[in-house]
Amino acid sequence: MPKTRGRAGHKKGGRNGAKGESQASDDELASEVLSHCSSASETTSVPEEGNETMNEQMAQEEAEDKLKECIDNTMDKSAKTRQNALESLKLAFSSKIVSDFLVQRRVTLTDCLERCLKKGKGEEQAIAATVTTLLCIQLGSCKEGEDVFQTLKSVLINIFTDKSASLAARHSCATALGTCCYIAANEAEDLASCLTCLESVFSASYIKGNGSVPSHNSQTQVLHCNALQSWSLLLTICPPSKIQKFLENHLPKLPGLLCSDNVTLRIAAGEAIALLFELARKTGQEFLYEGADQLCEKLKALATDSNKYRAKNDRRKQRSIFRDVMHSIEDEECPEETIKFGIECLYIDSWVRRRAYDAFKEILGSGVRHHLQHLYNSAAFKARTKARNKVRDKRADVL
Repeated sequence: MPKTRGRAGHKKGGRNGAKGESQASDDELASEVLSHCSSASETTSVPEEGNETMNEQMAQEEAEDKLKECIDNTMDKSAKTRQNALESLKLAFSSKIVSDFLVQRRVTLTDCLERCLKKGKGEEQAIAATVTTLLCIQLGSCKEGEDVFQTLKSVLINIFTDKSASLAARHSCATALGTCCYIAANEAEDLASCLTCLESVFSASYIKGNGSVPSHNSQTQVLHCNALQSWSLLLTICPPSKIQKFLENHLPKLPGLLCSDNVTLRIAAGEAIALLFELARKTGQEFLYEGADQLCEKLKALATDSNKYRAKNDRRKQRSIFRDVMHSIEDEECPEETIKFGIECLYIDSWVRRRAYDAFKEILGSGVRHHLQHLYNSAAFKARTKARNKVRDKRADVL
């Protein structure tokens, strides 16, 4: 995920943050706790607080029991039951943080997802691929997440590249390959193989050698768009030494997608071009693109497009995006955006961060802010723990 920053003037950890906690000795902290317990016993708040804690614990246990039931149901003989279970897991994983629960059951759930992907059809495979993506997001960049990706990578690739598979399943597998590799790939070979796999699909929309434009139905165009977006996401974690190859292979061809009759594919191509320019300029070498003038003419036309045959919302979205792309290429400026979650803010000031945020927002939906808040709280907790440990180490040295 993109980096987060606190608001100006806001100290992470608040009044009871790391600094305040580190100044109190262990004895003082113990004294405060005992004092609190003593005074609390004389009030009526204890039963209320106890009941509230008990209710929260019961609610959590009930929620976990439902998740266990859903995991069991993904192995049911009925395809309808399996799909309903997968839908419930999809909703839970996108809207709640249940990583501790999943770490303990990742092997079982991974086996269930593998079975749904291999034995299921169409919609079941599509939902299972999405749940796989959400599982990797929940587990994060750790050994457990890596194990899930390594186990399911080959089956995701098989479905994604299988022209006889349902397009809905291939759409979801395209997203899963990009996001899971972004989070959990541990080897350079995994990154390289996923990039090659994704580009082998979306490149079918490139203008052919004889100058003819490929003709694809709308669902195939969606597949190519998903593959291009996942490929772009993985570009953001490629070492600078590898970027030159992508510039040579794709920058001359991507502008051809700007003429696509699918607005989403046009936008994905424009954003990929802006991302490649940004990455090229960060390599430290002088970057010059011979077709820059023609490219800017195309971008300007799309940024001012007023063709009535396009949907009004499509025209508005397209003009906004391509204005940003054009400014980025001409002026080397990326539009800035601030995403607020709780009292914190996420600053997006590059195409690299923008691609990452958009990818996670697309998967998590409205749950993205909740996940951002969790990530921030986790980081703040680690910072406080680290600060306390340093103080204790110093105290030990003094003693």
